[in-house]
Amino acid sequence: MTEEQNQLGTALRRWRDRLAPADVGLPTAGRRRAAGLRREELAALAGLSVDYLVRLEQGRATRPSEQVAAALSRALHLETSERDHLYRLAHLPLPGAGRISTHIPPSVQRLLAALTGQALAVFAADWTLITCTPLWGSLFGEPAHDPADRRNLVRDTFLPESASAPLPRSERGREAMEAALVADLRTAQGTFPDDPRLRGLIQECTTRSPRFALLWSQGAAGALGHDRKTVTHPVVGDITLDCDILTVPGSDLRIVAYTVAAGTPAAEQLDFLRVTATRAPLND
Repeated sequence: MTEEQNQLGTALRRWRDRLAPADVGLPTAGRRRAAGLRREELAALAGLSVDYLVRLEQGRATRPSEQVAAALSRALHLETSERDHLYRLAHLPLPGAGRISTHIPPSVQRLLAALTGQALAVFAADWTLITCTPLWGSLFGEPAHDPADRRNLVRDTFLPESASAPLPRSERGREAMEAALVADLRTAQGTFPDDPRLRGLIQECTTRSPRFALLWSQGAAGALGHDRKTVTHPVVGDITLDCDILTVPGSDLRIVAYTVAAGTPAAEQLDFLRVTATRAPLND
């Protein structure tokens, strides 16, 4: 099969070849035949089997799902225009305008790779978890074990039976934290009034949670800000951390960072978890 006949596979190989292991937080030690990522490395980052990635690159699989295309675009650190090109080659509709995006710009990908030893996570505007660092997974439980449509902070807060682990406790109190989260979601609705996933989330929580329904009916809008939270961890016990929410210019992504002051007991607890942290890729 020629390159012209296998444009999707050719593009995937070229994007893989240009991405250095250090760009995605992988060690560079040892002999490598090429500067780019190995197939098994890209497959692990995207949550795919190596066999399926080989079939995509060789042109034996030509119509990946939207979930696979989104995972590959993130793992390959594609710019928005490149992500759209990937979708076209895969015969997929482009991510629609007015829809909440889960695309992470390459600059944010590099930031996460450089700060892999910190407790960081990236959320979409509807508070769906997109990706996180190993330390985040050690703190809150490995999110890759949860179905993609269940990894949502709003759902975990108001429908606790769906949460895989207890939520951290805010020093402002649970009621204040819940009100701030709903106000933040109201702001997202104003930006993305036609997003079907957001609409479904609001409907589900309104129907199943009287507390959410009450707060939603009040119509408050706002944005989550700095907080101080306590996590009850099954190994290190209670650990209190500062929680900050960072935004990316030109994007509706939220980067949530949990940090502690150096030399404190909480820092020692984090160091212990950092040593044992492992990472499984998140699938859409």
